[in-house]
Amino acid sequence: MEEIFLNSVQDFNEYTGVETLHPLVSVVHVENTDYIKECVMHYGVFAIYLKENKGCKLSYGRTPYDFDEMTVTSFAPGQSIKVEPNPEVPFAKFTALVFHPDFLKRTSLGKQMNRYEFFDYTSTEALHLSSQEVEIFRGVLALIDQELHHAIDKHTRELIVSNIELLLNYCLRFYDRQFITREEINHSVVKKFENFLHDYMEHEASIKGVPSVAYFANKCCFSPGYFGELVKTETGRTAQDFIADYMIRFAKGRLDDENLSISSVAASLGFEYPQHFVRFFKRKTGMTPKEYRETA
Repeated sequence: MEEIFLNSVQDFNEYTGVETLHPLVSVVHVENTDYIKECVMHYGVFAIYLKENKGCKLSYGRTPYDFDEMTVTSFAPGQSIKVEPNPEVPFAKFTALVFHPDFLKRTSLGKQMNRYEFFDYTSTEALHLSSQEVEIFRGVLALIDQELHHAIDKHTRELIVSNIELLLNYCLRFYDRQFITREEINHSVVKKFENFLHDYMEHEASIKGVPSVAYFANKCCFSPGYFGELVKTETGRTAQDFIADYMIRFAKGRLDDENLSISSVAASLGFEYPQHFVRFFKRKTGMTPKEYRETA
C-alpha cells in the first residue's frame, strides 16, 4: 500500500497539483479526474477538508470515519489516515485549508489550538454541514485565499491567522449545533454509556480501577472530547460528573450492607487506597462513608 507523507504545505500542494503561494498555508480546490487509490496519508500539517462528495472511505485505525457529502473532516500533525476508494464515487472533490504549525508560532491561536478537539486523532465524527453553514465555511476560506493571492505585506500573517481562527470557531459552533440536532443518536450513546458503566462497576472496577471518561469514550468509538460534549449536551452534566454520580449511588448501595467493610467497598469501586474513597465520598456527599452509615 502506498504511503504519502505530507510534512509541509509544499508536500500537500505537490500531491494535489496546485501552486504554492505561501510556504506555510494553502487553500486547495480539488476536483480530480484521477481515480482515488488506496493509501495511508501521514500528516505533518493541519488540514481541514470540505468534502463535496463521498469520494473515499477514511479510517482512524480500525474505525471508519463517519462522513458523507458536504462534511468537514479535520486532521492534525502526527495523524495517519487510511484512504480507501469508494467504487460509487471514484473521484475526489473537495476544498481544503492546510497550514503548518509553524505558521501559528507566537500567536494567540497557536497557544489555544487544544480548544479545537475536532482535530483529535480518535474522533470518528465528521461535521455535517447545512447549506447555510457550507456558504459560511466557503466564505471564510475565500477570505484566506484572497489574502494568499494578495502581495505579502506586514498585515498578511495576522489577517490569515485571524481568518483561520474564525473558521475554527465556526466549526465549534457547527459542532454544538450537531450535538443538539442529533438528539436521537446522542440519546442512544448515553444509554450505551450507562450500560457500559453499570457493567464496569459490577464486574471490572475492582480489577481495572476507578472508571475514566477516556475508557467509555473508546468503548463508544468517540474521542474523549467529542464524547464529553455529547454527554453534556444530552444530560446537562459532564461525563466525569456522570461517572462520579453513578459511583456514589453504587457506593451507597454497598455501604448499606453492614457486612462489608469500608475498605472492601472502596476496593469494589476501584480505589487502591481506602482514604482516597473516603475523600471522594465526602467531597460528593458532605459526609464520610462512616457518617453515612450512622445516619442511614
